[in-house]
Parts: sequence; C-alpha cells; structure tokens
Amino acid sequence: MEKILKVHRVNDYARYIGAPELHPLVSVIHYDELEHCRHSLNNYDVYGLFIGDETLEQLTYGLTTYDLRRHALMCVAPGQIGGKADTGEEIHTKGWALLFDPELLHGTDIERRMPAYTFFSYNTNEALLMSDEQRQTIVTLFEEIRDEASAPSDEHTRPILQHRIGLVLEHVARFYAIQLSSPSKDKDDLLARFENLLTHYYQAHLQREHGLPTVRYCAQELFLSPNYFGDLIRQLTGDTASNMIRRFVMKRAKELLIGGTSISEAAERLGFEYPQHFTRQFKTNFGITPTEFVKQHH
Repeated sequence: MEKILKVHRVNDYARYIGAPELHPLVSVIHYDELEHCRHSLNNYDVYGLFIGDETLEQLTYGLTTYDLRRHALMCVAPGQIGGKADTGEEIHTKGWALLFDPELLHGTDIERRMPAYTFFSYNTNEALLMSDEQRQTIVTLFEEIRDEASAPSDEHTRPILQHRIGLVLEHVARFYAIQLSSPSKDKDDLLARFENLLTHYYQAHLQREHGLPTVRYCAQELFLSPNYFGDLIRQLTGDTASNMIRRFVMKRAKELLIGGTSISEAAERLGFEYPQHFTRQFKTNFGITPTEFVKQHH
C-alpha cells in the first residue's frame, strides 16, 4: 500500500520536503531552492496551490493519473488526496507552492467566498495553463506572501496575509475564466456532445435505473469534473448545466404528452420518482400543469 503523507498543517508538507517553516498557517515553497526534495502522495487538511514550471509526469488526483504541461497551476482543498508516491529518490523540480490553513480565513470575506472558487475541486487534467505573464502575476503574489510570512509577526500580519491570499484566488478565478472562455474545438463540440449524451441516456433507458440525468453523471461521461463542466457550460451559454438538463427533460415531456402519453407514464419514462414531482417541475418550467397542457393540445 502506498504511503500517504497527512498534511494536517501547512508545515507538515514543508518539513517533509525540507522547505523553510515560515508561519504556522501559511507556507510558500520555491521548489527550485530545495536541495533534498522528494515526491509525496498527500492527504490535505489545508488549501494548496501548486505551480509546475516543467513537465510534471504521473501526478495523481483521486484515483486518476495525469501528465501536466509547463506553467500548470493546480489547486487542492481539505479532504483531497494528490501528488505522487515517494519512491525514495531525491528529485529536482521547479515551481512554487502556496499552502494555507482554513483557520487563517475564519470569519473573513474570503472564507465566505470559498464556495465560489470551484477550481479547488477541478481534476488535475483541468489545471490552469498559464501564460508567462499570468504566471509572473501569481509568483509575484507568492513572493509577497512569503516575505510577509517570514517577517516578525504583529497585529498587521494576519490581515495582510489574508488580503494577499485573496488576491491570489481572485487572479486564479480570472485566469480560469479566460481559459474557460477561450475558443477551442473541444469546447465547440461540448454542447453537441452534451445533448447527444442526454439523448442517449433516454435511448438506453438509463432513467429506469438511475432516475433523472444529473450534472455529475454528464460530467463523468464527458471526462470532466462536475465543477469544471458546470463552469464551462456557464461560460459557453450563460446558463447552468442543471438548467440545460431540466429544459431537455421538459422538452421531452411536452413531446410525450402531445403524443398521447399519460401524465403518470410520462413521469415514469422521464425518470421522475413520483408523478407529483413531474407535475411540480412541469408547472415551474411552463407555468401550467401537465393536465392543463394536455387540455390545450387535445
């Protein structure tokens, strides 16, 4: 069984790889400066942002292994496992890491905004691929955080660290928005593949076993994490993936009812657990009940 390093505090990781311990709640690591660095497969209780300045091969996220390109930024959150198992050999890698304890954010606006930073639960193959200019922006902030964490602590230290970490997160969010909205053939095809997937879901009668299609199911079938898929759909359409699924289902509902299918049978064929759930969803979507709709079309 592979050994897993429990990163309960930021300095658990710093200590393991021989990096300076700067502050109990914040760690900034410049891998280029380390003499005796080793790989580690980590179980995090802290947040981490990692910049790779070279090709990083065979990195693990959850149960999946990926290769990464130069200037890739990856984010991890408490409860996640990531990294590469220690082989016992020393490595010489290039890049940066910022780790910070959730305790540092307690009671702040940043803590309240953390759910909006969905990139912390993206898969590693959905890393932020930064330009040189974007990388320099993030590295400069890392350096400023390192300087502050290294200085003698006073009553200003904590708010300054919080502010600069907040700037890092906002820049990462901005750069991800650019990445998500940039044109590519894969993105152009995504909406068509999404609709084809929903069509196949019903053609294969998967709703009989699994009920209504979900964002999580669609994301997995399209080899994306649910959050990355949802954010990508929002960037492409201005709407949520769940709304698009609901509209697809309701369009089929109309077709079934117009074709003479009873309300209870339509509910079952669409994957609703109870007919009343179908009726409520239909009225929410169209402003009338299925019964009223049927009367209008017969």
